[in-house]
Amino acid sequence: MSIFNFFKNQFIEVIEWTDDSSNTLVYRFPVANNEIKMGAKLIVRESQVAIFVNEGEVTDVFGPGHHELVTRNMPIMTKLKSWPTGFNSPFKAEVYFVNTKQFINQKWGTSNPIMMRDPEFGVIRLRGYGIYSYRVSEPKVFLQQLFGTNGVYTTEAIEGHLKKMIISGLSDLFAESGIPALDLAMHYDELSEAGREKMRPRFEAFGFDITSLYIENLSLPKEVEQTMDERTSMGVLGDMNQYQQFQAAKAIREAAQNEGGAAGLGAGFGAGQAMGHMLNQAQTQQPSTPNVPNMKPCPHCQEAIPHDAKFCSHCGKSTAPDTVPCVSCGTAMQKGAKFCPDCGAKQQADCPKCGHVNAPGTKFCSECGENLQQ
Repeated sequence: MSIFNFFKNQFIEVIEWTDDSSNTLVYRFPVANNEIKMGAKLIVRESQVAIFVNEGEVTDVFGPGHHELVTRNMPIMTKLKSWPTGFNSPFKAEVYFVNTKQFINQKWGTSNPIMMRDPEFGVIRLRGYGIYSYRVSEPKVFLQQLFGTNGVYTTEAIEGHLKKMIISGLSDLFAESGIPALDLAMHYDELSEAGREKMRPRFEAFGFDITSLYIENLSLPKEVEQTMDERTSMGVLGDMNQYQQFQAAKAIREAAQNEGGAAGLGAGFGAGQAMGHMLNQAQTQQPSTPNVPNMKPCPHCQEAIPHDAKFCSHCGKSTAPDTVPCVSCGTAMQKGAKFCPDCGAKQQADCPKCGHVNAPGTKFCSECGENLQQ
């Protein structure tokens, strides 16, 4: 080597990286043609890991702290270089700083709706979005599986792939849960935790640890949401007849306040007719008694009772009709009947003298004492 080239290649004495970004996962220290001086200082800050790579092979890994690069601190590199103990010679190696902090507020969301079956609405399309966080837990696995020899590796480089993994796992989770669409909101926490556990092995395959996953919203199609709003409105309104009457009265008031002259009067008159029609319907509509077979009205309180009941379950009175014998043939007949349904004989005895109506079978008038057998 010429003296010029000797001075051109400088020895690196301090190796460190100060992260001034928020999304850098890996940073390669710019060694270039320089050599690292044996005994150089390596500064690894908290939430960092330094990886030495020699000829494409991962050698030594340093955690946070202040390190002096000597043969006893670099066992793998020393073995590869076959350095004698205490040999103080510069060497070449690639140095990668891996950021092990948490990368928070990473967003996920469904680009296409998730098709799933719902016990109430049938087949529905579900959309959702949320956030997740992760960090590098296995730097060597991360280097081998993802960033390779890139000078800089950011979260954007892996963001799309992680999102697709999360959507795939959550789609499977939602379908397996069997939770009705109307009850999904009350299970966000449980589904989020289950989703994180489901994603853990997939993240570990890249040397990552998924530290959190949150579901912010799960939404149904617009048509289904409108149907749900209508159902809610019906529950709030309650009695539809009263609501219609209220609306009609409101229309009359607005028409009366309208200064449009004849148009306002016409509108008010039309609304009044509509309200009157609805009021008449509300007043004339009576709750109808269902036509239940084998039922009859109680002769005393008119409540529906079984056809073969001997006593009313509402008023407690006997359901058997009051009967009296016919004055002529003795046939049992309803009390108060004027003529016998069997022989046709007249039952009530009208007094020929005073005209008083006596009970059937009476021999003498209870009013004037006239003999009714004559």
